[in-house]
Amino acid sequence: MGITVQLRLITERDLGVAPPDWTFNGASTREFTHCYHDYPARMIPQIAGKLLDMFAPTEARLLFDPYCGTGTSLVEASLRGLNAIGTDLNPLARLIAHAKTSVPDTGILDAEISRLRRMATRHSSPNPSLSMSPINGIDRLDFWFKPQVILLLNELRQFISSIEEPCVRLFFQVAFSETVRESSNTRNNEFKLYRYDDATLEKLNPDVLGIMLSKLKRNRAGLARYEPIIRNFKSPTEVLVHDFDTVHGIPAEILPPASADIVITSPPYGDSHTTVAYGQYCRLSSAWLGLPDPEKVDRRLMGGKPNKKIPVFPCDSLNHALGEISRIDEKRALEVSSFYSDLLASIHNVSHVIKTGGYSCYVVGNRKVKGVVLPTDEAVRCFFEHFGFIHIDSFSRSIPNKRMPLRNSPSNAPGAVDSTMVRERIVVMRRELNQSIRERATPYLRRKKKGTGERSRLNKPRASSRVMIRRK
Repeated sequence: MGITVQLRLITERDLGVAPPDWTFNGASTREFTHCYHDYPARMIPQIAGKLLDMFAPTEARLLFDPYCGTGTSLVEASLRGLNAIGTDLNPLARLIAHAKTSVPDTGILDAEISRLRRMATRHSSPNPSLSMSPINGIDRLDFWFKPQVILLLNELRQFISSIEEPCVRLFFQVAFSETVRESSNTRNNEFKLYRYDDATLEKLNPDVLGIMLSKLKRNRAGLARYEPIIRNFKSPTEVLVHDFDTVHGIPAEILPPASADIVITSPPYGDSHTTVAYGQYCRLSSAWLGLPDPEKVDRRLMGGKPNKKIPVFPCDSLNHALGEISRIDEKRALEVSSFYSDLLASIHNVSHVIKTGGYSCYVVGNRKVKGVVLPTDEAVRCFFEHFGFIHIDSFSRSIPNKRMPLRNSPSNAPGAVDSTMVRERIVVMRRELNQSIRERATPYLRRKKKGTGERSRLNKPRASSRVMIRRK
């Protein structure tokens, strides 16, 4: 299949035929369960769907997403009857991905929605006598939420905890997550936590229960479109969501070597500290949901720990870019190189689980640091080539639907701003060689000592979800 696809792409270009359209202007990115929850820099479903249609062979059984976020590729795989495995270090992202690929009992779900609606109808004021357990991960709760909002969110949290059916409770938790954020004192058009100014806060009076019910209504409509397709498949298929870190390894008991037919993913554009602050975006919701250590998420993600020296990577254009940044700001170059060290280590591990003839599709953006464009697309290509893959194609697309800031402060200097990326590259690679031929010790990869925390945790994955769906 790989040779056929490659020849077809070359022939189209030679004949002057327009390349595939990857922009998807005007397309709805909120179909099915994709509507459940907003998320920063989310890969749109049309990209994952098109990549599956183009590169997943008819006999494909398994998709893997090493940075699954809220599960866009997992949903698209499930809609095509494929097994799917995803992993992400952000607990809130995993919760959303689990919910989006679950099919709860709709009778119980509708009964619980009606119960909440009745409660909201007769609700004149919040009940201050309800007990409230601590909200860990938020300093100064009253700084981020008005007193009445805190009481109402506490009532909602207790309502959700009373739901016995796990999948139905999960459905409510996702709606509650967005309700927390939208009823907080933080500016909802920002990824990072910025409190409204005093004048805006004076007028702020969020309808907490109304927001919650509107989220439930929207998500229930998405489930109604998703469920019939999933129910139509005949044999059971699994969607699994895990918390292992592909930088440090992939547990063989979860994903054995050469087991995935296709990888479709959109890794972070860079370290969360200077690009998209996923942890800050999720912190308030994660804390109210009782998810672990919401204030530490950004530190766990790729590039969270700076390098002590800049490695020489197997990518000349990346080495050149890092050299340019180093001449301007050596400390910043070390921070940036840390992200690419982690990316290379992750690709090294991901390359092992792809079958011979299988495809790897990475959706990446080339961001700027100190005015220097970082060639992440070339880095991904070179890294996979280093481990025995061949390059099939790199598609370019504008980003009309990806929620990203248009400008940022690359130097953190007051008033200094620059434009952020407005295009993405979709890098498609194919595994051609037996990887044992190319496997060797490499100075580019970070090595963990045997038995250290990250490796030992891989033997006992802590958080996973299992969803049974039906396959034709």
